[in-house]
Amino acid sequence: MVEAEKKIPFPDVDNIYLAADRLRGVATHTPLQENLNLSDKYGATIFLKREDLQVVRSYKIRGAYNKMASLPAEALAKGVVCASAGNHAQGVAYACRKMAVKGLIFMPTTTPNQKVKQVKLFGKEFVEVVLVGDTYDDAYYAAIEYVNTHDSTFVHPFDDMQVIEGQGTVGLEIFKDSNFKIDYLLMAVGGGGLAAGVSTVFRQLSPRTKLIGVEPLGAPSMKASMDEGHVVTLDEIDKFVDGAAVKRVGETTFEICRQYLNQVVLVPEGKVCTTILQLYNEDAIVAEPAGALTIAALDFLKDEIRGKNVVCLVSGGNNDITRTEEIKERSLLYEGLKHYFIIRFPQRAGAMREFLSDVLGETDDITLFEYSKKTNRERGPALVGIELKHKADFESLIERMREAKIQFEYLNDKPDLFEFLI
Repeated sequence: MVEAEKKIPFPDVDNIYLAADRLRGVATHTPLQENLNLSDKYGATIFLKREDLQVVRSYKIRGAYNKMASLPAEALAKGVVCASAGNHAQGVAYACRKMAVKGLIFMPTTTPNQKVKQVKLFGKEFVEVVLVGDTYDDAYYAAIEYVNTHDSTFVHPFDDMQVIEGQGTVGLEIFKDSNFKIDYLLMAVGGGGLAAGVSTVFRQLSPRTKLIGVEPLGAPSMKASMDEGHVVTLDEIDKFVDGAAVKRVGETTFEICRQYLNQVVLVPEGKVCTTILQLYNEDAIVAEPAGALTIAALDFLKDEIRGKNVVCLVSGGNNDITRTEEIKERSLLYEGLKHYFIIRFPQRAGAMREFLSDVLGETDDITLFEYSKKTNRERGPALVGIELKHKADFESLIERMREAKIQFEYLNDKPDLFEFLI
């Protein structure tokens, strides 16, 4: 006998309106702003929904608070538990403080100290942080074990109906604040809670709006699941876009997104880094990697959005300043402006001077040079990083190296060796 397929419940827009009532005075009604720079660049009217201006600098307070406000008093008295290395932890912490509820927040030991401090800042005396394990999975399993032995309530970061409905209030605000027809709405997808909630609102209130989910190329869990027709678990992911990098999306969020999203776009992490820098330099917007995802995706939709009204949901602005150098590096690599080589220089006086005068272009800049002379060899290997002013300068650089009979190995297209050396 074939087992009946499990029916997944969908969020109710009426419940999302109730969530909005609960969140009044707790979450900020964030602005929907036209961005002139992006509008001019893409020949469209681009609006940004600024959840980076939220009270905890991300939308996560919405789902966390709505979940907790839906719990009975006896459950709240036993406290709540969550596992997170980022925005969800801050959202739960702030909700605990607002509701005077005790919260236990499990975070990996590898979590940057700045994020741990933020959680404690938002939660004050109502929150205790437990650092455990090296990964999010370690923290998650520790949290679940605690819940099972202490009868506390686990506040899931995305695969929970009240959490989804709380995130859906972002969609209500966008719809309310737009006095125009929204042709495209772009949302970052991690576990899928935000996309599931917002798409529920728009499928019912604005069914002709094209709903686009955006994932990092290195963590395409929703796209892979949609392609397979069921939720899949990715073996490995690039964790750089930490707010949207999960190995497995939620069962509930998958079913909702599969039916409601028109498309899922994948964006390379390097493109996200370029977008973060542009937003800061051109618009003074501090976006975290997941927050910049939707804007980074515009390049991949530029032909179809021309002349349209487009809303990009900027999901958060909790960008760790210590990541700035990595962001710059990834951007330069993606844009074809940073290149690394192993160059075997002849071990004689003047070899380096010849390289500088005969090979390096006028605007080329050496940003890394590691070399140790080996007197018993004809040639000595040097690790060299070169930054170009224009992407097109790369071919002429390679041509000059070959003309000068330079022995070299290009590292950018050798990921294993690149990660080991750089």
